[in-house]
Amino acid sequence: MTTAATALPLLGLRITAGPVELRAVTDDLIVPLAELASAGIHDEDFMPFDSPWSLTRAEEMPRSMGQFHWGQRANFSAARWSAGLAVFYDGELVGSQGISAHDYLVTRTGETGSWLSRRHQGKGIGTAMRQVICAFAFDCLDAEQVTSAAYTDNPASLAVSRKCGYTENGRDVRVRMGKPAILQRVVLQRANLVRYEHELAVAGLAEFRRSIGLDQPDGEPH
Repeated sequence: MTTAATALPLLGLRITAGPVELRAVTDDLIVPLAELASAGIHDEDFMPFDSPWSLTRAEEMPRSMGQFHWGQRANFSAARWSAGLAVFYDGELVGSQGISAHDYLVTRTGETGSWLSRRHQGKGIGTAMRQVICAFAFDCLDAEQVTSAAYTDNPASLAVSRKCGYTENGRDVRVRMGKPAILQRVVLQRANLVRYEHELAVAGLAEFRRSIGLDQPDGEPH
């Protein structure tokens, strides 16, 4: 049967590990994700993101969330791709975990980014979902390293990185909300990953690998 995932295998991707499930953001998940984000991710006087998207008004959040994920779909290619995945824990939607790359066939490097509903923070879920996406990158996508970053005033995110095995990889000065802020970069090597206690099961892997240029027959364009 022909489905949207036939055209874009990202939409058929599903990664499970014990209670953690990372699922492609299909259209039916856009409004639930928007409602979850509007319910709160961080304190009002704190901004963990480069762009203050989390301050979008609740009535505008579904459109904003949709445009973000539709944009990822529209611009997906083997040369530059982003996979934003909805995160479920014990069957409940809790946030989003993404991985992106450019020139991946050369660099074998993915960049992780995520957000977690505030009411689900402090329970180890943020660490688990990062461990799962990193294991997916190494075990299923042949990655050599995974990078991430967080502002120095976001110790919770940096603590998750340390728990997963990332090490510091330099700092940048960024403009955030009109003021300078220090961005701490981190990098994770394959051998340093602190793995989640549950093994991965992945649906749609073969199709997704081909969509990012892996497993292509000789002579077939990537």
